[in-house]
Amino acid sequence: MLHHSLRIFVGVGLWLAVLAGAASAQDRRQNAPGEFDFYVLSLSWSPSFCEASQERSNGGRSQQMQCGGRPYAFVVHGLWPQYDRGFPNYCQRPSPRLDRNIMTSMLDLMPAPGLIFNEWDKHGTCSGLGARGYFEAVRKARAGVRIPDEYLDLASAKTVSPAAIEAAFIKVNPGLSESAIAVTCDRNRLSEVRICLSKDLQFRSCEEIDRRACRRDQVVMPPMR
Repeated sequence: MLHHSLRIFVGVGLWLAVLAGAASAQDRRQNAPGEFDFYVLSLSWSPSFCEASQERSNGGRSQQMQCGGRPYAFVVHGLWPQYDRGFPNYCQRPSPRLDRNIMTSMLDLMPAPGLIFNEWDKHGTCSGLGARGYFEAVRKARAGVRIPDEYLDLASAKTVSPAAIEAAFIKVNPGLSESAIAVTCDRNRLSEVRICLSKDLQFRSCEEIDRRACRRDQVVMPPMR
């Protein structure tokens, strides 16, 4: 009986330790608009997204706009407020309604209406900016990153290491370092290039983002079609 009670006590202690660890990982500013440490500019390799959508056969209107019209290379997935550990999301419920004119003004960078609305609800509301100010920040952040020439018009599939992709971006973006960029992937394809920026949109290091980078030796970049 004593051993049984001891096991229960130890089990409860371990569970409380897990809960305490989870609480410590949660930033005290959780979901307070404008209260964050830095941004992540996420650039999605559109051909990978379109191939994955085709495989899942779940192409809605937004996917059709991105994947059924002119070919896209890197497109903006989002500009995400981050904590040094973790990140906020959906900081205003319900979120302020996004004006359709602002949405349409972003289609050159984010060619999917559903994506734009979702990014505002999930991430834009955490920026502390109004909708117009947030999407102006998205545009400014994207303008501050040069895409390497070899990825502007990829006509055939390319197999490359994540490190080589990072090196190509670092080469053409003065001030960008290995600690400020991370490549993500799915089973075998390049998914995104994520670049960390300060709140005034300057390159800055981000250890947690870097730790979540793709660990594959090689990834495939499907061609633009």
